[in-house]
Amino acid sequence: MKLINLLSIITFTLAGAAMAEDFKPLFNGKDTTGWHLRNEGATSSWTVVDGVLKNTVEAGQHGVDLVSDKKFMNFAVKFEYMVPDDSNSGFYLRGRHELQILGDFKSGKAEKIGNGAIYNFKAADEFVSKPATEWQTVEATVIGNKITVTLNGKKIHDNVECNVPTGAQLDDNVTEPGSFFLQGDHGSVSFRKIMVKELP
Repeated sequence: MKLINLLSIITFTLAGAAMAEDFKPLFNGKDTTGWHLRNEGATSSWTVVDGVLKNTVEAGQHGVDLVSDKKFMNFAVKFEYMVPDDSNSGFYLRGRHELQILGDFKSGKAEKIGNGAIYNFKAADEFVSKPATEWQTVEATVIGNKITVTLNGKKIHDNVECNVPTGAQLDDNVTEPGSFFLQGDHGSVSFRKIMVKELP
């Protein structure tokens, strides 16, 4: 019995490791290879230091969005971000559906334009924002028109049907593959460990 339990644990661990290995880096931790600025010719507000991709936008100024070269249809993506109090950014799925990133920890409430929301479409099911000094973790899955999101270990969107772009999108072609993009024109934000796994 003990041997069977041990074998089960080993099998489960190896299966989990294999699934984790299916994720591939979308950000290499060194530079912005695989990404391009949304506005050609713009001055980049993005830098990479010690494995962190940082967008720095001073008050009253605008940065620029960063777009993945590769497009995706069905996928799971995971990443970490840190956002200062009151700063505003977003992580766009297929370049059309924004997962809102907002330094709103002090507000204490989930809103349709709050942290973790599918921007202006659906608020997070639960308020789970962290303070400005802490990294926040996301895993989002998109299959067809259904979006599932876990933020800081809590599922906040469960198979949400989203057939419309949510604003500032790259295009309106919601049934086609699209790029990820990191919103950089509003405020400062940092990202790390951006990984993606393509799904059938």
